[in-house]
Amino acid sequence: MTRGSFVFFTVSPVKTRQDTQPYAAMIRSYACLVSSALVRLSRPCNLGDAKASVLAGDARKIREMVQDLILPSRRDRDPELFVKIFGSGVRTLVFVAGLGGTTRYWETRVTELAQEHRIVLVDLLGFGRSPKPWVKYSVERHVDALQRVLAPLGPVTLVGHSLGALIAAAYAARHTETVERLVLISLPHFGSQDAAYTYMRQGPVKGGLIYTNVLLTMLACIITRRLLGRILPYLIRDIPREVVEDLVKHTWRSSTSSLWDVVYRHDVADDLRILEPVHNVLCIHGSDDIMAPLAPVRALAEAFSNVQLCVLEGLDHHPFLREPERCCELIASFAEQAAREAMLPNG
Repeated sequence: MTRGSFVFFTVSPVKTRQDTQPYAAMIRSYACLVSSALVRLSRPCNLGDAKASVLAGDARKIREMVQDLILPSRRDRDPELFVKIFGSGVRTLVFVAGLGGTTRYWETRVTELAQEHRIVLVDLLGFGRSPKPWVKYSVERHVDALQRVLAPLGPVTLVGHSLGALIAAAYAARHTETVERLVLISLPHFGSQDAAYTYMRQGPVKGGLIYTNVLLTMLACIITRRLLGRILPYLIRDIPREVVEDLVKHTWRSSTSSLWDVVYRHDVADDLRILEPVHNVLCIHGSDDIMAPLAPVRALAEAFSNVQLCVLEGLDHHPFLREPERCCELIASFAEQAAREAMLPNG
């Protein structure tokens, strides 16, 4: 991703399933009318085969965009997240990617860790190959979905990047008995929605104003998925191809709601306050990260005695992609500290 680019999305407060029931018939009727009109547009007409083919293709894309907007897919109420497990070892490392990330963000970069650890890669609810229900993607819903995966695994070292770091911290604070250590990479911390808005609109992020506008962020998400998906690897050249390809594996609902309700509105300081007497936390942060600025994370490390900050000089929002070996070394060393402490008489 080019320096200064932005892949976050936002959403307005989302109604519950019960709240939306009165509107279901109206939405279905509207969808039928729009789809019917678009089907007619896609029929061959007397413009010549070439022009008719182009029009049909455009109509199909538009129809898919409309269906994506007003008829998102529905899944089970308690969906099972997509998980990859490999490696061997007594200790378990769980990795959770950020907004738009999937298991492929980590997969080829944790092979060294897999020689001595069991590796668990998880696609967050609404992303990658996990279910994408028509719900509000709140902190609680993400944590509940993650809990169904992690509960059977026993104590783990939990590693999260960006959005995944926020959800990992929230999970650890609510399920302290299942987490040994917590690693937060490129942690976004704004403190409040207003502070996030101010940074996005006035800070160095290009297009920040767009991503504090509900309608524009929703449309940007849909257009990126439907129209730009196949060419994204050619537009974003400084991120591994498999990571870029997976940026479109979400819905506008999952991406915008996750940003709005988790990144913008949730204050990770509340979770760290709960964790302070219980677990040690390692924050890994690039010095040049403009997506999740370093200064607020440095303030967290100064405020909480259990938080250790490791700043990687010259790196942006993706230190794990830029220097995976260094990050893996830090994670392994941190996890081994937990193992040594567990062997102490009072551990």
